[in-house]
Amino acid sequence: MTIFIILLILVIIIIVPCIKIVPQSKVYVIERIGSYYTTWHNGLHFKIPFIDRIANVVLLKEMVRDFAPQPVITKDNVTMQIDTVVYFQITDAKLYTYGVEYPISAIESLTATTLRNIIGELELDQTLTSRDIINAKMRSILDEATDPWGIKVNRVEVKNILPPKDIQDAMEKQMRAERERREKILQAEGEKKSSILIAEGEKESAILRAEADKEARIKRAEGEAEALLKIKTAEADGIKLLKEAKADAAVLQLKSYETLGRVADGHATKIILPAELSNIATFGTVLQESLQHDPNPVPQKPTKGRGE
Repeated sequence: MTIFIILLILVIIIIVPCIKIVPQSKVYVIERIGSYYTTWHNGLHFKIPFIDRIANVVLLKEMVRDFAPQPVITKDNVTMQIDTVVYFQITDAKLYTYGVEYPISAIESLTATTLRNIIGELELDQTLTSRDIINAKMRSILDEATDPWGIKVNRVEVKNILPPKDIQDAMEKQMRAERERREKILQAEGEKKSSILIAEGEKESAILRAEADKEARIKRAEGEAEALLKIKTAEADGIKLLKEAKADAAVLQLKSYETLGRVADGHATKIILPAELSNIATFGTVLQESLQHDPNPVPQKPTKGRGE
């Protein structure tokens, strides 16, 4: 009975560790008598004691490795520090286990040499502005080189590019000068636009003033013409009324005197009287008709006559 219990305990100790449950996203590489036998995926598995052994446990998730900065030299002989981040995934556990020793170290060394080769073909300015090109070239080269190791390189990112201190200072001065230049350009453009707007405002103001003066002159001329027309109309209506009323000689003589008064109401005016003062009514009538045609007679040179 004791022997049976001892045997049972030995069996449990030997058999139970041989029962394996492989979790999701992992695989077990199994060797039998020192040689590769199979790969266990997720699920329940049993290995033969003392014959099978688990050679490697491989994680199938995508992994990220941030490698230390590497010194590289550009085409124009500028030494800088560049560190990279590599995203990769194991696609073949057997190749990963038996393809290369220390796969992560191998990827780091391969990344450093590939980066030096790519940067050596670029100048400093190209290196600083061509990160996408560098990333694409490195990913293509690393993916092809790691295929025999069962590794798939998904992405490669240049994390930092650190030029020497003197180069950084020169770049900062250049950027500062560029910002000052842009500021001066913007200020000059602002002043230019301001001057243009001021000139356009003065131009429009002058045009408006000229149009207002023009309108005022037109209105004044129209007012004077209308006033003159009304005066002429009133005089014509007065004469018409006299004619229609059939005024006698006394009225005509009185109007003649009024006409003579208007004629004499001016400077440097010479009045020529007829020889017979009795004909003054006739002279006044003629003079009134003359004023009807020209209310502002031109002063005549004095002539010798009987009335002088």
